[in-house]
This record gives sequence, C-alpha cells and structure tokens, in this order.
Amino acid sequence: MAGRPLVGVVVVNFNGGELTTDCLRSLLATAWPPERLQVVLVDNSSGDGVVETVRARYPAVTVIESGANLGFGGGCNLGLAHLGSAEYVALVNNDATVAPGWLAPLVDVLETERSLGAACPKILFSTPFVDVHLESETRVPGRGDRRRLGVRMSGLRANGADLYPRAQFVDGFWDVEYGDAEEPRYRWTGGRAQLRVPVPPGGPIPEAADLRLAADGPVPAVLRSSAGPVEMTVDAQPRWFRVPLAGPAYEVVNSAGSMLVDGEYGADRGYLEEDRGQYDAPADVLAWSGAGVLLSRPYLDDVGLFDERYFLYYEDFDLAWRGRARGWRYRYVPESVVRHVHSATSDETSTLFAFCNERNRLLTLARNASPGRAATAAARSLLVTASYARRDVVSPLLRGEPPRWALVAVRLRALASFVRLLPGTLAARRGHQGSEP
Repeated sequence: MAGRPLVGVVVVNFNGGELTTDCLRSLLATAWPPERLQVVLVDNSSGDGVVETVRARYPAVTVIESGANLGFGGGCNLGLAHLGSAEYVALVNNDATVAPGWLAPLVDVLETERSLGAACPKILFSTPFVDVHLESETRVPGRGDRRRLGVRMSGLRANGADLYPRAQFVDGFWDVEYGDAEEPRYRWTGGRAQLRVPVPPGGPIPEAADLRLAADGPVPAVLRSSAGPVEMTVDAQPRWFRVPLAGPAYEVVNSAGSMLVDGEYGADRGYLEEDRGQYDAPADVLAWSGAGVLLSRPYLDDVGLFDERYFLYYEDFDLAWRGRARGWRYRYVPESVVRHVHSATSDETSTLFAFCNERNRLLTLARNASPGRAATAAARSLLVTASYARRDVVSPLLRGEPPRWALVAVRLRALASFVRLLPGTLAARRGHQGSEP
C-alpha cells in the first residue's frame, strides 16, 4: 500500500439515519492507508441526527452541511469541490456498504489505463432473496383497458418489518399505480407473477411473509414458495395473506455498469438477475452508476460535474454520456464489491421517482443523443402518457368508476418541466457533439 494515491469519497445524506452511519463505518474500514483516504459526508439539511452522530463517533469524516436539500447531484458537487487535491474520487450511496477490499481493484484499473475515466464495482443488493409466486384467475376490465388483471398487491411484511419498498417485482407484474390512503401504491399481477422477498443476510429466513392483496371481485388465488402452496380467495377488500417462506436464498445483481435499453432508457446492466457468476469478468461499459463508482481527477476536470437541475436520477448517466463524447471509457471491475439497499432513501414506487426519472431521461437524451432520437423519445413519452390517460381516466369513467389521475398527472408534470428546462439543455448542448451508443 506504500505510495498509494490520495482517494476521496463523497457520501450524500438526506435523512438516511443508520443506513448512512453503516455506510461510513464500512468506508472507514477500507483496506487503504488511512492518511490517503478522505471521506466527506454532505448532509442535505436532514433532520435525522446523522451530522451530530458522525462528528461524535467518526472524527476522520469531514462533514459539510449544505443548508438545503440539493439533491444527489448538488450534494455530490459540493463534496467534489472539497476534494480538489484527491487524485481519484469515489461516489458511494449512503444506503450502500463496501467490502474492505473494494477500492484497490478500482484504483489499479484506472492507474493502468489512463483513457478510463471511471471504474465500476459489482453492486449487489444488500440482502439475499427468496421467491414467492402468485397465481390467480384474470379478467380484462375493458372499455379502454385491455390488460389481463389478476390480483393487486399493495403491501409486504415479515416479522413486523415493511418490506414492500425493497421487494422485487420480477415477472408478471404491471407497472406501479397510485390509489387511496389504504392502497397508496400497488401493482396488478397478470395471472402468474414472481415476487422476490428480501431476507436477512447471514441470518435465518423468516418463517412467513404477509402480502396485502385485493381484486375487483372474488378471485381464487394461490401463493407458492419453496415451503409449499397456500390457496385463498381474494376480494375487493385489501387483506393480508400469509405464505410460509423457505430457502435457499440467493444473491441478486443491482448493477454491473450501466447501459441504454430499448425505448431509450438508462438501465443497470444485470439488474434483477440472480448472481450466478455471469458478471465475473471485467468489461468496458457504456456508463456508470452513482451508487458506487471511482472517478479519475482528469476525467472530472475535463468533463465537469453533475447537472444540478436533475435533483435525482439520470445525473450520473448524463455525466457518463458527456464523457464518452470526449473520448473517455469506463470499465466494470467485478473484484470490487459494493452492497446496496436500493430505494431505501428514495422510493422507486413514489411519484417523485416517476417525475424525476421521466423528465431527466428526456433531458439526458436532448443533451446527448441525436436530435432525431431525442425528439422521437419525447413524442413517445407523450403517447405513453395518453395511453395511461385512456387506461386510468377514460376507461374507469366509462365503467362508472372513479378516475385515477395520479400517474397521468405526474407524467404531465414531468413533460411540462422537461419543456421548461429544454432551452437551457439545448444551450448546454451547443459545441458538444454527442456520442451515439
């Protein structure tokens, strides 16, 4: 470790509580000379007491209070500005923890190939999972809604803990929808669906999980796990149904670098795949994830920092794309392992996620993709919003039911905000030749 470069690490906190302190504890245990590692915590005006705890327990961590919620990009920029002397800078989500040997493989790769601007670890979900399968009869609502719907799921718990935000809706589920106070968000199944239930790492698997289910009428259904099936009838009243759980539990990939998928969406490579070793080889990747990455100082000096208008989501994909246009490359390094709770401090079933994700996706394309691709994506977004309006507003009205405005409203707000920010985005694009993936 003698002669190792100076590495800075930025962690942004917004009411992360114990997750943030767990993250910092793991970073301070990194196998790296302590005098060559600078850890900076940027607190976005939280009310969780983390600032006081860190100052008392972890004096080696530099704490910066932003005074306002700057979002992920703004918080990172504040931390990066403080680490101007660091030769490499890592970004680690406050709901992630690192293995002791996570840093050295990333540094070694960037030291070896100077054309690399970023090195990405293998990011696994923080817990293993077990499967539950849902089977039921289906119906087609009709009058503008042609989906085959089975039962809708709005809650998941085990041993008294709310697991719904960290559940994985792997297959057979429709997109999230928003309802009333009893079912603030839910997902319909399509008759057969696979659900992943998070279980404690290294600990015993809970004996059972409870799923809150409902349907538009009495629907026969079966919950299946490795412990066996449970038959039930689901009706219009949301109720909790218990299913026994059994192993073996297995690890799931969160990110092995980032990529662009059909429909012009940025996505994590390997997302939701069972980790069977299929991502155990190094590879060049299109982009990197801000949940865990090591960036070189020349890369940042050349490309710049995050676009703070994004607030949350896609700011990392935008910065990676801008770097590609200037000739920078990114390498996935599986020897480095980071574990991520995912959606712990920003719920991906929330309307905030839906708003920022769609708006920022369109902004990223407008700034980096060809004009034709960006325009096509914006037009498609409008058409998709119209299809949701037909499904959630027009179809219920034709059936004599209350309309569901939440998803349509948030997508319209996202489109309106995109249009408002578009002139500044196009101005930033001037003189910047996009690199088409």
